[in-house]
Amino acid sequence: MNVEEVMQELEALGKERTKKIYVSNGAHEPLFGVATGVMKPIARKTKKNQPLAEQLYATGNYDAMYFAGVIAEPEAMSEADFDRWLDAAYFFMLSDYVVAVTLAETNIAQEVADKWISSGEELRMSAGWSCYCWLLGSRPDSKFSESKLAGMLATVRDTIHDAPERAKYAMNNFVYTTAVSYVPLHAKAVETAAAIGPVEVTDAKSKSKHLDAAGNIQKAVDKGQIGFKRKYVRC
Repeated sequence: MNVEEVMQELEALGKERTKKIYVSNGAHEPLFGVATGVMKPIARKTKKNQPLAEQLYATGNYDAMYFAGVIAEPEAMSEADFDRWLDAAYFFMLSDYVVAVTLAETNIAQEVADKWISSGEELRMSAGWSCYCWLLGSRPDSKFSESKLAGMLATVRDTIHDAPERAKYAMNNFVYTTAVSYVPLHAKAVETAAAIGPVEVTDAKSKSKHLDAAGNIQKAVDKGQIGFKRKYVRC
């Protein structure tokens, strides 16, 4: 399949209701409103295809950009490629659920995510922290430095309340994911969540709400989910 054929199939799958949901979360035109689950038949036809993924991502169409992440070949991408993708990721559903997810399947993931976290830029920070969440939820505990992650928990504790909005979401999720998926620091993450307390955030609709890592961690404990690892990062 070429880029025109994929775009035609995506457009045919678009739903106005789904489009409105995406727009309410920060997406803008062009987009079709394709539910991610219905993309799988197209992905089975294209298979993993980095050149096609690059063409689709470059369209600026949200659905095409998302699908690009589905069929990308992460190990074929360099740090510069990921930076380029992130530059074009104009809201969190691209930065955190396309770019960060794709990065999480590479050997350079931690190195690149560290740079994004320290950038001070909202979506780069969000993508960096989110990448660690995908990594912690899928890779063995032995693949991480316990002291490094402990230092990251301390950074969240000390800076989350003054961080950019989308970074707050990702940082809060990092504490939760560490508690659930990285057993050596479960107690430290629980302690960090308690120290942070509720985190006030404002969503795309300018509505204020509070994130509660401590409460969500306790729910995971109650369900026996501590130590959870997913088999695949991408669907």
